[in-house]
Amino acid sequence: MHKARSIVTWAIVSLCVIALITLPVNLQTQLIASIVVVAVMAIIKGLKAEGTWRLIALAFGTSIVLRYVYWRTTSTLPPINQPENFIPGLLLYLAEMYSVAMLALSLFIVATPLPSRPSRASREERFPHVDVFVPSYNEDSHLLANTLAAAKAMDYPAERLHVWLLDDGGTLQKRNSNKLLEAQAAVARHNELKKLCEDLDVRYLTRDRNEHAKAGNLNNGMKHSRGELIAVFDADHAPARDFLLETVGYFDDDPKLFLVQTPHFFINPDPLERNLRTFERMPSENEMFYGIIQRGLDKWNAAFFCGSAAVLSRRALESQGGFSGISITEDCETALALHGNGWNSIYVDKPLIAGLQPATFASFIGQRSRWAQGMMQILRFRFPLLKRGLTLPQRLCYMSSTLFWLFPFPRTIFLFAPLFYLFFDLEIFTASGGEFLAYTLAYMLVNLMMQNYLYGSFRWPWISELYEYVQTVHLLPAVVSVMLNPRKPTFKVTAKDESIALSRLSEISRPFFVIFAVLLIALLVTIYRIYAEPYKADVTLVVGGWNIINLIMAGCALGVVSERGERAASRRVRVNRRCEFGVNGKWHTASVEDVSVHGARLHVFNKQLDPMVIGAEGEIRFQPHSGASIETLPLIVRNIQPSGEILAVGCQYNPKSALDHRLIADLMFANSDQWTQFQQARRHNPGLIRGTIWFLGLSLYQTSRGLVYLFRSMRPERERQNQVAKAGNS
Repeated sequence: MHKARSIVTWAIVSLCVIALITLPVNLQTQLIASIVVVAVMAIIKGLKAEGTWRLIALAFGTSIVLRYVYWRTTSTLPPINQPENFIPGLLLYLAEMYSVAMLALSLFIVATPLPSRPSRASREERFPHVDVFVPSYNEDSHLLANTLAAAKAMDYPAERLHVWLLDDGGTLQKRNSNKLLEAQAAVARHNELKKLCEDLDVRYLTRDRNEHAKAGNLNNGMKHSRGELIAVFDADHAPARDFLLETVGYFDDDPKLFLVQTPHFFINPDPLERNLRTFERMPSENEMFYGIIQRGLDKWNAAFFCGSAAVLSRRALESQGGFSGISITEDCETALALHGNGWNSIYVDKPLIAGLQPATFASFIGQRSRWAQGMMQILRFRFPLLKRGLTLPQRLCYMSSTLFWLFPFPRTIFLFAPLFYLFFDLEIFTASGGEFLAYTLAYMLVNLMMQNYLYGSFRWPWISELYEYVQTVHLLPAVVSVMLNPRKPTFKVTAKDESIALSRLSEISRPFFVIFAVLLIALLVTIYRIYAEPYKADVTLVVGGWNIINLIMAGCALGVVSERGERAASRRVRVNRRCEFGVNGKWHTASVEDVSVHGARLHVFNKQLDPMVIGAEGEIRFQPHSGASIETLPLIVRNIQPSGEILAVGCQYNPKSALDHRLIADLMFANSDQWTQFQQARRHNPGLIRGTIWFLGLSLYQTSRGLVYLFRSMRPERERQNQVAKAGNS
């Protein structure tokens, strides 16, 4: 009876919605309705009303979106007997419908995401055996030493914690390669990492052949281990001490649980954040996914494996033959298969690892190309909508995650659509200036407001559009290639721990300057056509305004591809820990102010420190987070600077044993609370108006910076080398 009543209610509501969006009204009425809806949404947002009021605001916004879709479908498509207008007009229409469909899926997933789970670190009662897998291919031994040391130092019974380095860079296939240099490098790596693992008391494992990439490497690890649970960390993802305490207990709560996923937190900025200098004050791109979307997916039991910072059930993995490897995104594919077999997942919204992002724009694009191609393979080979065993919400969640990576197609169409009218006088959108104002402008404004409702302090206005634009230029051919040949893409490891010594243009920056030039010419054409064709001024102004938005985005992208030089080889993290600093046999009261994977900056409370100690070997004594007795870490003094009543001493680590790597990991990674505090400090919502003004200012500055880098790159080589050395801080 209750089910029948619900069906009737939904049927009545659906009929009312259909009647509302198809109601024939004049242009003035539509404009008034749009203004009222925008005002109501703004008032609710201004009052910071949550719960039901949030859903009411989103419902109002949805009504405007649906009205736009109805009007766009019934009134704006060019006649089919004009193919020169109809074909590009249809492509634009399909691009807009894709955006509406993705908005609908976003509303379904994150309108009311699950709240963050409370910590359970102090409630652990049973300690199952855990195998920790650190898959590696070509990473530096120092990077691996820090990750392995951090994993070994996790707060967990030592006899139940088994850390494995799964080395795919020293396989028998590589060591016996016909290419002599490659073989020698593989042998040297094999021997070096075996010694490192012996020193750190972790297990080294390689295999005969490099088959099935990361999935094959993980499956090989499963064959040689017996732990009830498997924790996976990428080579550059070092866990905090409480990682296992915050995650393993959930497997006792649910015997059908296959995954506990945690966020990926990064201590260095991605290329956009570094080149735009937003890392310290604006949430990172990945925070929208891990802070909102994964919690929304978790509500529908659809949070998926992200390749690292996760704990998985061996029993669940063995039930389907291990990690899936048909696509190059084995993580999402594995989760899809296990969800389809009735297993459950959980998302813990607390950063418990610290990792590294690609530093160069080219590496960033390479990483995103792999993600996009892998998701297209999943869409092609696994098609989540028809995947047997998934619930309907899970099907929609996985379709959202895979379809998202089609964004290069609509983004390209949105970029060039105004040019069809401005350059070729094609009418691909049949509407007057007033109709644009009442329908299209209202739709765009409501769309931005709904995004602000959904993601708020996790994603500032226009930043998503910028990220999509800078990826589109190079992801479009990558996505097309995997559609034409879905088995062609192969797994490629993202470069880790890169640095850029000198300011320069990215090697893949040229298309962005070409697009900017075309859009700038289109702006000049707009001005000319307004004066030359005043009878079309309303439409020309609208299309020209659209082109200006694209130009602002393209201008900001010029700054993104203008790589800033960095003096420091790695990002520093503030820690503020008491210690003692020793040099030349004397000990001084000090504190560790900030650390990186290569060194630390100390505040030494002694203004009389001999300047001659620069270059000398020193050490610091401090108490590890484990509560063990005070330990000593060797250093080399690199610089000394007076700072008020203290001396700021820059030091480089000088590890001489495995214990030293554990102390470095303790300084850098052990305390997960510092990652949460750093994230919280960046999370505030500037609002749509202030956020838009901020983005306009950012774009103007980055446009000029990008053009300066372009002109510098055109100078003769010798002059450019002299000038670029001075530009490291620009």
